[in-house]
Amino acid sequence: MQVIYEDNHIIIVSKQSGEIVQGDKTGDRPLSETVKDYIKEKYQKPGAVFLGVVHRLDRPVSGLVVFARTSKALARLNDMFRNGEVHKTYWAITHERPEPLQGTLTHWLVRDEKQNKSRAYNRQVPHSKQAVLDYRVIGASTNYTLVEVNLRTGRHHQIRCQLAKMGCPIRGDLKYGAKRSNPDGSISLLARKVEFIHPVSKQKISVEAPLPNENLWQSFDLKPL
Repeated sequence: MQVIYEDNHIIIVSKQSGEIVQGDKTGDRPLSETVKDYIKEKYQKPGAVFLGVVHRLDRPVSGLVVFARTSKALARLNDMFRNGEVHKTYWAITHERPEPLQGTLTHWLVRDEKQNKSRAYNRQVPHSKQAVLDYRVIGASTNYTLVEVNLRTGRHHQIRCQLAKMGCPIRGDLKYGAKRSNPDGSISLLARKVEFIHPVSKQKISVEAPLPNENLWQSFDLKPL
């Protein structure tokens, strides 16, 4: 865990792939508990530490996670996420290069609870929810493409599912059609940037996650294509 930003009301950390944000049936220690321990030790807080979980990242995904440190911030951040007032930018590595190099994807997703997977359709079907994202290619190496994604909606596995639907599954994402797994079990999807108006101070917050410690992430030529 790396703390990227903190104040009295919020804390933003960069999670590693493999970490869970909130406790689940695995019983593994969640990131939220690690952050609580950090706050308790740094500020020498007695008793229980308040920490509100306002959104999550899939376990194999790395990057920015926003937590609330006060109930006031939690309530307001929940509303902001629900209303699309928190802008999240993701970077994804794919084998295939999207064509065209930038555009908007619109699908209807149906969540399969048993398989913990979403399925994308080109038209509305029963129990589906519309999913919209903007993407653009921002870099390329010999074998891979770096794609920037901005979400307009927040659906289950949305980026993973929609990129796979267009024939560009994310590197390492076996669940959505990648040919092989990554050695560390991650998928090459990074919650790179988050921007929003602070729920209390009303100042603009804009922070970026560091790139994962893997040579491939450093290998892209980020000049405009």
